[in-house]
Amino acid sequence: MMGEIRHPGGPMVCVVGARPNYMKMAPLLRAFARDPRLPGAVLVHTGQHYDLAMNERLFADLELPAPDLNLEVGSGTHAVQTAEVMRRFEPVVDDLDPCCVIVVGDVNSTLACTLVAVKKRVPVAHVEAGLRSFDRDMPEEINRVLTDQVADLLYTTEREAADNLAREGIEPSRVQFVGNVMIDSLVAHRARATPPAKTLAAAGVDPARMLGERGFGVVTLHRPSNVDSPDALDESIALVSEAAAHLPLVWPLHPRTRANLERCGFMPRLAAAPIAVLEPQGYLEMLGLLAHAALVLTDSGGIQEETTALAVPCLTMRENTERPITVTQGTNTLVGRDRALAADAIADILMHGGKRGRVPELWDGHAADRIAQHLAGWLSRDGAGAAAVPAPIGQMHVGRARAGSARG
Repeated sequence: MMGEIRHPGGPMVCVVGARPNYMKMAPLLRAFARDPRLPGAVLVHTGQHYDLAMNERLFADLELPAPDLNLEVGSGTHAVQTAEVMRRFEPVVDDLDPCCVIVVGDVNSTLACTLVAVKKRVPVAHVEAGLRSFDRDMPEEINRVLTDQVADLLYTTEREAADNLAREGIEPSRVQFVGNVMIDSLVAHRARATPPAKTLAAAGVDPARMLGERGFGVVTLHRPSNVDSPDALDESIALVSEAAAHLPLVWPLHPRTRANLERCGFMPRLAAAPIAVLEPQGYLEMLGLLAHAALVLTDSGGIQEETTALAVPCLTMRENTERPITVTQGTNTLVGRDRALAADAIADILMHGGKRGRVPELWDGHAADRIAQHLAGWLSRDGAGAAAVPAPIGQMHVGRARAGSARG
């Protein structure tokens, strides 16, 4: 970044906006609270994902404190959502005068809050930096690239991410390899994961029908490239249905995927196959399903990482991935919507156990502790005032934002 950056003595502002952010922020907040050198943290939820019941369930599963502020942005086009997050986040920064802003992942809220902070000369730390799919058709790729260009600290999940950042002209001094905070959550909560039989029974599905000798698979699909156009959705269903001919599948349906299936009249095709269609599940339910699955079909970045950590074969229905370490070292195989390629991979899984790989370096459950340690030293060196106490949340003026409980 160019020029002087102000380092006020306020709190750290930690931003979440969508489900994947919660798994990454929960261990960070715990690690920050354990380090007495760090100031207090204020958790801001932008409301980018706004299913209140599911949010509360996920926060409880992850033992994540309720947000101090919810900006209640809601849905919209990428431009509208990004602009609205910026508009509502700016008064938060003005009122809190934070020592830094912590953003995670690659959702619209990550980029929007980063832009507000850097324009106000507030340092930004980006957790999960440097990941690249090299596919600029993915909105998340744009968010990643732009956030990394202007953030002050870039915490990476794999060593190769530093190479991506170096190619983009980013100084190595801004980059710190710390491991994967998503895996911190998995390690912390695996023992509490809900058994698949309980999850299925709660959804009205007979566990005996799904949990046979060959096991079951799990499906998650939500990316526009797979579910938004009728042709792509038709191909996705064809691949999933063929997989279901080999072993039963459990498919928690993303709301947008369900809406598109209903709009295209494709729901009866799922009912005709041995596929248990579920509502979106909580973190502990999904963790239990993934941990016990024989295979996973997905287009989710986070699930590529979780299956690698769990040593569960994963078939990713994408042509590329921003997490190549899950392919080179882990259990992930890219199949796109190629039914023949998927069929070969499924046959190998059922006959030989499929790709097992290994857990990547520093995916050990302690990434958040490494971030807290590094951040405390960085803030202290730059005179951010680590003993500062956050302003009372009830005194903030953030437009239509909803105040919650303050934490020091």
